Amino acid sequence: MTNEQMQTVVRRVIEEAFNQGKFDVIPEVFAPDFIENQFGLHATFAGMQKDIDWLRATFPDLHLTIEEMAVSGDRVWTRSTARGTHSRPFMGPPTGKTFEIAIFDELRFANGKIVEHWGTPDRFAQFMQLGLLPRPQAQPAGD
Repeated sequence: MTNEQMQTVVRRVIEEAFNQGKFDVIPEVFAPDFIENQFGLHATFAGMQKDIDWLRATFPDLHLTIEEMAVSGDRVWTRSTARGTHSRPFMGPPTGKTFEIAIFDELRFANGKIVEHWGTPDRFAQFMQLGLLPRPQAQPAGD
């Protein structure tokens, strides 16, 4: 695949599956035996759909925007921004608060399909923005 073709595939996953809930793209672009390295996510087509469904239900206005993308060899890296509103239970009851976090992804391709994924969403920032972590107490000024 060319660099442009791999980038197009990644854009389709973000736009179609995550932003629109159109899951037909998943078996088209992921190998049936792909490896998922992001903690807590499933490495099957049905599991991936379940994970995305859960995200879209918990944060119904969830939207991912690819900010930057880089390609080298058989790998694509993205830095995306995820935005949404906490509307269903997630680490506690829904707060109704919004979040905006960075997500870094790495995808490896082979034979025209995604065969491996690593993802790192900034969960700490998300938890802080949603009020799910205690705020640090101000420290007295030292001498």
